[in-house]
Amino acid sequence: MKPAVVAHAGKTLGGGLSELRRTLEEAGVSEPLWIEVPKSKRAPRAVKRALEEGAELILAWGGDGMVRRCVNALEDSQVPLAIVPAGTSNLFATNLGIERDIAEAVRVALLGDRRRLDVGRFNGERFAVMAGAGFDAAMIKGADGLKERLGRAAYVLCGAAELKTASFEAKIKVDGTRWYKGPASCILVGNVGDLFGGIEVFAGARPDDGLLDVGVLTAEGPVQLVRAVARTALGSAEKSPFVRATQGRKVRVKLDRKVPYELDGGDRTKVKSFKVDIEPRAITVCVPRATRGGSGAK
Repeated sequence: MKPAVVAHAGKTLGGGLSELRRTLEEAGVSEPLWIEVPKSKRAPRAVKRALEEGAELILAWGGDGMVRRCVNALEDSQVPLAIVPAGTSNLFATNLGIERDIAEAVRVALLGDRRRLDVGRFNGERFAVMAGAGFDAAMIKGADGLKERLGRAAYVLCGAAELKTASFEAKIKVDGTRWYKGPASCILVGNVGDLFGGIEVFAGARPDDGLLDVGVLTAEGPVQLVRAVARTALGSAEKSPFVRATQGRKVRVKLDRKVPYELDGGDRTKVKSFKVDIEPRAITVCVPRATRGGSGAK
């Protein structure tokens, strides 16, 4: 096997990249192709270079933004992706049962199972964890500097800071059928269940079921938003009267005004309409070995 390390040089975990190199050497990988990038947006070029040089495994060092860039670059490739979760946000790794530990991540990369997983596509761009428009994009942006210290509470606090954000009118079609029409504060499309630092938003969601999980937050005004955000932070989003959810393969959304959106926790600009599709079994990912009675990943 010829592995390649594609690392976000600004991300840290344990003893850093020197520990990763040492751990790989101890596992018998003495001279991997090693590419460090200063920003995740440069990862696609690094991945393409690795593939051109014959890499048979890509180890991505970084957070969800880094992983998403690598997932995009691996389109039409059968080369497996391994994750070393060195970023502040590692939701994809967490959902797959990959620990924030260099030795364990290397073990999964070299000896773990290879699993074919779905990816989502938002207006043509791939994501591994989720896409969202509205309240969540603002909430995620504000929580970035707090989530390591405050955990779930960071999302409640930053959600509270956005309480005055006006709702918008949304028309949502799922698999060609009108599913929702009315006011919305947030629209989420997930590929996995845990979307906010360990908060399960879509119970039972799996990254290999060929389906997108779709949720709309219908809350309007500060009081309703507080109730909905608090329930989500406590892990009971499905019990909120202001949350509607379904599953499907194709999602089409039209809004009455432009709202901010995010992909895999990275905030973006604004959109007034968007489409999301599932790509079943689109990428091979290294996951912990399956145990008896379990799959080794959510």
